[in-house]
Amino acid sequence: MSRTFFIKALLTTAILFSANVMAEQKQTLGQWDVHYSAFTSTFLSPAIATQYNLTRSASMGVLNIAVLDKDTQQSVTPGVTGRAINPLGQVQTLEFQHVKEGDANYYLAQFDYTNAETLRFTIQIGEQQTLKFNQEFWLND
Repeated sequence: MSRTFFIKALLTTAILFSANVMAEQKQTLGQWDVHYSAFTSTFLSPAIATQYNLTRSASMGVLNIAVLDKDTQQSVTPGVTGRAINPLGQVQTLEFQHVKEGDANYYLAQFDYTNAETLRFTIQIGEQQTLKFNQEFWLND
């Protein structure tokens, strides 16, 4: 087996693995398709974290939310607020920042977690829609 083939195979495996770890999820809420992804902040490169004023830490996550019109798939900006609740009932209010890049709009927020902790997210999209989901997080060594 050639060294080049091995390196390509290794990179392909790494890309596929990282795509599964940070898999995007979607819920349709009323007229909107809400795409969301929650992941550990260490998945971000230092340059990207700096660009968006995000902290990279093994115990901090990032929530990314994008809202699209269900029919046109055009980006919309209804406003987003939310909170994350740990198993002890402790509430973290999420401070979202709106990011606009060309025609794309999305909202970013950070949250703390401990090892093997499942957080319950409740996100208010605009004035009438609520996104709810649970996700477990692990500390990276």
